[in-house]
Amino acid sequence: MRAIADTGFLVAFANRRDRHFAWACAIAEQVHEPLLTCEAVLAETAYHLNNSGLVLAMLDKGLVRLGFDMESHRPELAALAHRYADRHPDLADLCLIRMSELYPDHPVITVDGDFRIYRRKRRETIPLIMPPGSK
Repeated sequence: MRAIADTGFLVAFANRRDRHFAWACAIAEQVHEPLLTCEAVLAETAYHLNNSGLVLAMLDKGLVRLGFDMESHRPELAALAHRYADRHPDLADLCLIRMSELYPDHPVITVDGDFRIYRRKRRETIPLIMPPGSK
């Protein structure tokens, strides 16, 4: 599976008490190459898990790999921040929207319903993998 990993998926995968744990494990079983992500997602994941070592292990074991250089895309991120200012997107969301533009054949694995509203290239819906019944 080729995809982009968001924070909620990574947190659910690493936390047995998360309500999406079983879903995240089922998705992870389909991963045969590292999922793409960004540093902002990894920082959020480490914060929510209170465990930076676990996030580094996800990189070491090949669950995820960095696929984004924020410095190279600052103008596009600023434009996205302006476009979605009313939704108050965090930096990780902005990076993932941009990554979806750069990797159009990679769906975003997320539990965040805002991704149903966000658009890549202004009008295109972002392909998503979300838990059943997500809002």
